[in-house]
Amino acid sequence: METSPADHYGALGLDPRCSSAQIRTAYRLLVKQHHPDIHGGSAAAIARAQELNIAHEILSDPALRRAYDDELNRAAETARAPHRGRIQRNIDKDVRLRIEDFFRGAHYEIHVTDPASADQVETYELHVPAGSAPGTRWRLPRTAPFENGFVIVRLCVLSGARFKVRGSDVRTDLRISSRRATDGGVESIHGPNNTMLRLPIPPRVKRGEVLRIVGEGLPHRRGGRGDLLVRVTYKPEVRVVRSRHS
Repeated sequence: METSPADHYGALGLDPRCSSAQIRTAYRLLVKQHHPDIHGGSAAAIARAQELNIAHEILSDPALRRAYDDELNRAAETARAPHRGRIQRNIDKDVRLRIEDFFRGAHYEIHVTDPASADQVETYELHVPAGSAPGTRWRLPRTAPFENGFVIVRLCVLSGARFKVRGSDVRTDLRISSRRATDGGVESIHGPNNTMLRLPIPPRVKRGEVLRIVGEGLPHRRGGRGDLLVRVTYKPEVRVVRSRHS
């Protein structure tokens, strides 16, 4: 069975004939309505926010939107064509990279199977340049007998135990002493590209408060980087005083 393109217009509740202004307005309203922080960081809310971000990134960029519309038109033509014995031209493939690979680059071997020829495995080399951004897509020309098609690769993030990713922003936790929480100061923390960063801690910081280090997240598709969001945790200091009468 062939993979259908994601419904980015449907994600924003829009018609494919909508204007750029309608895309911006719908995105702003929906991203506020479905922000994970409002819904307790639930998995469904995070997935919905990611869906909205991807739809907005593609539809707000004229070149990406044209390419996406062309993909929708091809899918519609394919759906109307006879299916028996037909070989799928394009294959979508998500590749999950470790966070550090977005910064230093990586080589991957991609394996795909055409649904029309399940016994034949195709292998392709993917070079991910340093500084690539999540959501970036590449079109790898397929080999014979599928040379008229492409493997459309999308880069995704493989979150680890230390870092969680939302778009180009990276989240992590930092445990500090109760004294540091009271007095404030500066803490050192590992960034997502394995560099040491200095994080100013304001006096009387609240447990669970999120501090932001601007520009230390993952690369953006349009240049620059997201932010590193650090959630502060600590245990309150408990003093045990021995009673004179004990």
